[in-house]
Amino acid sequence: MKISEKIEYWVDIADYDIKTASSLHKSGRYLYTVFMCQQAIEKILKAVHLYKFSKDAPLSHNLVYLQGLLKLNLKKDQLKLLAELTAYYIEGRYPSYKAKLSELVNKKKSAEIFKKSGELFKWLKLRLK
Repeated sequence: MKISEKIEYWVDIADYDIKTASSLHKSGRYLYTVFMCQQAIEKILKAVHLYKFSKDAPLSHNLVYLQGLLKLNLKKDQLKLLAELTAYYIEGRYPSYKAKLSELVNKKKSAEIFKKSGELFKWLKLRLK
């Protein structure tokens, strides 16, 4: 598979994930909204890595680490979002944390994370041009 095809693959599934996050938020599945935001950002970061270095990104779900490889000079609030999304991803994978996280990720928090993730997602996509 060509590099351009791999990039297109990552962008396509990242787009799908950010749209899924929107649907989940609208349906009240707030914890999973945040999870899909994390997935969308991870995949678009991996697309940018391929674009910039012509090789696959390391196998990692740590968004702060992945962006650090790209030296994107993100703003402080963008880095904070990446750290928050990474934490939700890791903790959300364990059943004992899901109930607690579901309490923390209410409609307001979900909307805030989705909005910020959408903005960062668009900004990262622009790095592919």
